[in-house]
Amino acid sequence: MRYSSVAALMFALSVCATGAHAESADSGKAVAIAMPVIAGGVTLLHDWDWQGAKQLTADTVLTVGTALILKQIVREQRPDRSDFRSFPSLTTAVAFAPAAYLWDRYGWEYGAPAYLAAGYAGYSVVNAKEHHWWDAVASAGIAWTYSRLITSRWHNRNFESDVYATPNGAYVKLTYNW
Repeated sequence: MRYSSVAALMFALSVCATGAHAESADSGKAVAIAMPVIAGGVTLLHDWDWQGAKQLTADTVLTVGTALILKQIVREQRPDRSDFRSFPSLTTAVAFAPAAYLWDRYGWEYGAPAYLAAGYAGYSVVNAKEHHWWDAVASAGIAWTYSRLITSRWHNRNFESDVYATPNGAYVKLTYNW
């Protein structure tokens, strides 16, 4: 099931970017918007992992909220000179929060494709001159930090292990429920 979910994630992200050019920030924004939705789907495919869904929500809300607050405080002009709300990149924050969550919760098998997609979202807004590269890197760092603080590793509930000691010795117990 793990690899079929990864394949579904990669397919969904490729569909979002189909027909779009890297010069256009629109394709990166589409990927960024799809990322939390796909991460939520992956989370629910893991035995209805509601604890993970709460962590994903917290990671994303805190990352995006921090980015929005920093946009109001930090006055940095965009490369295209359209306004002074460049730092940090909100699009990149929306993309990297679920990517960091997927890596920390389910491992590299889910995290690597998600980070690639989030990297594309960050690249697209930098390439379109909507953000400086450090705006995107800062957003990725914010997402990574919140994910490290909030997200716990998912454990298969069908498999349990235990180590305990008695007066007669020590025991290791491994249980798998079919």
